[in-house]
Parts: sequence; structure tokens; C-alpha cells
Amino acid sequence: MKLEQFTLHYVRMPLQSPFATSFGSVDTRDCILIEVKADGLTGWGECAADYDPGYSYETSGTSWLILKEFLLPPLLGQDVADAADFQRRVAHVKGHQMAKAGLEMALWDLLGLAQGQSLRQLLGGVHPRVDVGVSVGIQASPETLVSTVEGYLTQGYRRVKIKIKPGRDVGDAQAVRRAFPDLRLQVDANSAYTLETADALLPLDDLSLLLIEQPLAEDDLWDHHRLQPKFRTPLCLDESITKPVHARQAIEMGACRIVNIKPGRVGGISQGVLIHDLCAARNVPVWCGGMLETGVGRAANLAIASLPNFKFPGDISATERYYAEDITNEIFTLNPDSTIDVPDAPGLGITINHKALARYSLESANI
Repeated sequence: MKLEQFTLHYVRMPLQSPFATSFGSVDTRDCILIEVKADGLTGWGECAADYDPGYSYETSGTSWLILKEFLLPPLLGQDVADAADFQRRVAHVKGHQMAKAGLEMALWDLLGLAQGQSLRQLLGGVHPRVDVGVSVGIQASPETLVSTVEGYLTQGYRRVKIKIKPGRDVGDAQAVRRAFPDLRLQVDANSAYTLETADALLPLDDLSLLLIEQPLAEDDLWDHHRLQPKFRTPLCLDESITKPVHARQAIEMGACRIVNIKPGRVGGISQGVLIHDLCAARNVPVWCGGMLETGVGRAANLAIASLPNFKFPGDISATERYYAEDITNEIFTLNPDSTIDVPDAPGLGITINHKALARYSLESANI
């Protein structure tokens, strides 16, 4: 399809409550929504890069520049056949996976609209609803954490991930496990440890956790390889996996036993599918993480999480977990069995609330 016009929307969304991780706390969430017009249709994508470079070197500011100056102009007026064609056309831009992912998402939306198929159908997803959980940021105290977790369990979530950092790790996890002995529980360090300090996490092995996510730095594949044998609990890599080759290398060297696939982090939905397939062929389970997406990115995450090797609940919580008002007219709600329905309308299966978009947009640019 011929790409005729691009519009970038820089959006800042107020969160329902502050979200704290090992690299800081936020009460708003920045992202870039990408509007693409082609053949009389409009597709939407979301670049998940945030305001600061705590999670990744990519930020909403760098992504805005890369999209506006380097990714969009060469594609304007071009006939892009599919996601694979798109990836070939943007391969000359090194890195900047989040910027590429946001644009590719809009192309998937257009393809689905043109073919009258949902993204789940286009990807070959097998589940009409997917298991989800909730990610809980670092709280003021272990007691507050337990109370917060209890609130989410009351809402119907059956899997909980808690953020940890040095000094707020084993004690917090032990408190939650004592309060909820049967809870499906996992922890996420967001690269807060080194190989030398990670031994402090060894008592986590006694808590029957689903996994320990990203204990070491994103470029420490080899050190994760050295750390995993110390634990019975599977290590899961997140920040370390920004493209399919990283997943292959991590698996081959035994750096992890589970992979977190975030389409927005790995360069696009197509790249997430490649990682899914690679992991499935090696009997390595995957799950879908979240980056506080609006309904645009949330719809895409639900679609890819419907693929068969997504064995663990994703961080794809209901809309109300993060936003009182979303960018999409569609509101994602939690089912009684801790699942969320995958959109079944063509494309991403969402429509834009243009009043909300105008309310939360800080800047727009047309190409």
C-alpha cells in the first residue's frame, strides 16, 4: 500500500498512581502515537519510548527525531507491501527499535483494515483471550506492598509481578509470599544488580517464584549465563533482548530459561513473532511484557500474546490499572478468570478518542 501521509502525536498521559522501579518513579507517561494514511485508510501505531533513558537509551525525544528525520521521509509515497518489506527499508537506520516498532504497528493496522482481518488473525493467534497479570511498582514499605497486592487480587488478577532493587528485594518478596502462599508471583529487577551483588537474591529460590526478570545489566548476557546456574528459579531476560539474534544467543549460552517479548522493544510485531517462533522451536516459553501502553499498544500486545508459545500471563493489565481516560474509545477490562479479550475487529481493533488525543498531545507534526 502506498504511504501517503504521516502524523506524529507526542502524548503525555497522567497515570492513575505513581509507578516506581529500580531506575525511578513516574506519575506521567510519554509516548508517540503515529498516524499513517494509505489507500483511503488510517492506521495507528505507538512508539513506547518514555521521557527519560532509564529503561532504554531510546527516549520519546530521540524517537521523535529518528521518526521525523530518518524513518518517515524515505517511506513517504512508497508502496510498502508488508512488515518484512518495511524492515528491509529501515534496516539502514541502526538501532532505534522502539521508533521502528511504533511505525510498523501502524502498518499492521493498515494491513488488517485493508484485508478485513484482525491483527490476531494476521499473526495466526490461537487464543481469543489471554492470561494477564499486574505489575506492581516499589511501594513505601513491605506492608504497603502487601496491601497493594491484595487490592489487585480483589480486582481479579491472579498473577502479580513486583519490582525490586537492592535493599527492597528479598524482604518484599517474602512478605508477599507469606500473605499469599498460592499466588503466581514473579519479580523484576530492571538491571539493578551486578554479578557480584546478585547473590543477595539467592533466598528468592525458596519462594516458588515463576521467574526472576532481568537481574543484571542489559549488555550482560555472559554474566547472566554465569548467574542462571546459581538459581533453581528461571531467569527471564527483558532489556537484554532487543532483536531476535539476542534471543538466540541468550538461549544458546544458557543466559535465561524464559524470554519476555515486548514488540515495542524488539523493533516491531514482526520481530516479536520471530522471537516467539525461535523460542518455541527450542522449548523456551515466552510472555508479553508491558510498557504502560495506551490502548493502541495494548491492543497490539494482546494480539501477539495470543500466539501459542506465550505460556505465562502478560503485563497487559486492564485500562483502569494505568489510565482514568485512554486514547482509544475501546476500554480493556479484566475478565473474572484474569484474562483480557483480544480485539477481533480489523487491524488493531481500536478507534481513537480524538478529544482525549487533543487533550494529552503536547506536539504534533505532519510529514
